[in-house]
Amino acid sequence: MAQSNGSQPYRINDPSSHNPSNNSGTAPFRAPFLSPASRPSSLWSPPAHVNHSHTALPTSYARSEIPAKAPLPSTLLSEKLTKEDKPWLTEPLDARTRASHWVTLLMILLGAFGAGLLCWTGYQDAGRTMINQKQLCLVMEDTFDNLDVDDGGTWTRDVEMSGFGNGEFEMATALSDNLFVRNGQLYIKPTLTSNALSDPQQIFNGGNYTLQGCTSLKTNASACSASSSDTNGATIPPVMSARLSTRGSYSIRFGKVEVVAKLPRGDWLWPAIWMAPLDSVYGSWPLSGEIDIMEARGNSPSYPAQGANFVRSTLSWGPLPSLTSRLFGWQSLKRSTYAQQFHTYTLEWTENFIRIYVDSRLKNMVELHVDSKQQSNGGFFWKRGNFPLTAHNNTADEIVVPNPWTTATVENATNAAPFDQPFYLVLDLAAGGTSGWFPDRLGNKPWFDESVSAMRDFASQQSTWSATWPDNDDDLSFRIDSVRMWNFC
Repeated sequence: MAQSNGSQPYRINDPSSHNPSNNSGTAPFRAPFLSPASRPSSLWSPPAHVNHSHTALPTSYARSEIPAKAPLPSTLLSEKLTKEDKPWLTEPLDARTRASHWVTLLMILLGAFGAGLLCWTGYQDAGRTMINQKQLCLVMEDTFDNLDVDDGGTWTRDVEMSGFGNGEFEMATALSDNLFVRNGQLYIKPTLTSNALSDPQQIFNGGNYTLQGCTSLKTNASACSASSSDTNGATIPPVMSARLSTRGSYSIRFGKVEVVAKLPRGDWLWPAIWMAPLDSVYGSWPLSGEIDIMEARGNSPSYPAQGANFVRSTLSWGPLPSLTSRLFGWQSLKRSTYAQQFHTYTLEWTENFIRIYVDSRLKNMVELHVDSKQQSNGGFFWKRGNFPLTAHNNTADEIVVPNPWTTATVENATNAAPFDQPFYLVLDLAAGGTSGWFPDRLGNKPWFDESVSAMRDFASQQSTWSATWPDNDDDLSFRIDSVRMWNFC
């Protein structure tokens, strides 16, 4: 066998010495097929060609020895066709053919006209539903170099365990473990209540927990502490989190809100960016409306009720709690989730339209045009809600459904009521709940909304859902990079 040495990495067989009948047991040795740029040009040669008589062929031919290929017959006409050769030009067209020509031409003209009309109306619509940034004045901007909370600061904490109207399973605390600033970002981090108790089983029996700094002490003292008991099924909320708002500092009546945030990852986590009416001038929820800029679920993309690869926006309003109308929409990602990187969530809001979108105006989740012509019977949202004339409002008696958005109710009510009053911004991270945000019987949900033991059932499965929560703060927390609010100047 030929051997290679350091100066000759490959030995190339001489084609003329190739002998297919060689039975000596040695195989021909040649260079591997390298790319032209890396192939050793001084060593490589084309493979030999062998004929059936085992006689080596020449490695090249002279150009004159290559047999010429017969040309293909020409496809050109020998002479130009005459009118007699084109009878279709001289024969009169029948009625059907003439009609088809005119119909084709008409369709072309209609298509051109339709395209022009679509472009024009789109241009006109964009002008009516786009806020000129020059008309806006910055009301609030927070890039979270520090945590400006409480004592007249930018943000106000909500510290309580009332469930916040959704039967949520977390308590909102004032603990630095649940709300802190790091690297110019606000972190809202969920933690397990069992880690704050001397015995984790105290969540279910024999435990007591009192919230320090409870903000509802004067209005709802029962939301400031909790006890657990096997006897009556009372359970301490198994999750600790945080909730803050601009209720005591900033609000806007029409304008723009922009929040740059990265969502948390983990089963049954519920991050939200939303706006609530400052004074509830039309009445308590839902009479004065609610604007949900972004809501999401921390569950994986395989979750059948829209996991972390979906974000959703909603407008809610109604004359009674039992009669609530909702307009909602969403955006989704195909190969990623909103928990993997930061995205910008924006609200544009005027008397004439409401638009909520993520990252780009083209990716709107809610876009509603308020029709100024619908001013009878209370305005646009009364008609849009399509509410009945009578209803049962948690009573056996049927009552007349009132229209709360007329000028008879509020003097300065507009056609956009109830979304025509000052709203403030809320940021929060919830866990679970009984409002239907997490639908029953989907994704191995460990509780039923209508069950009196819903929170207890959720807490009993802590080892299952907490295992899906990341170990690091960056992925577990609801992280906000910046918040900006503009009002019309």
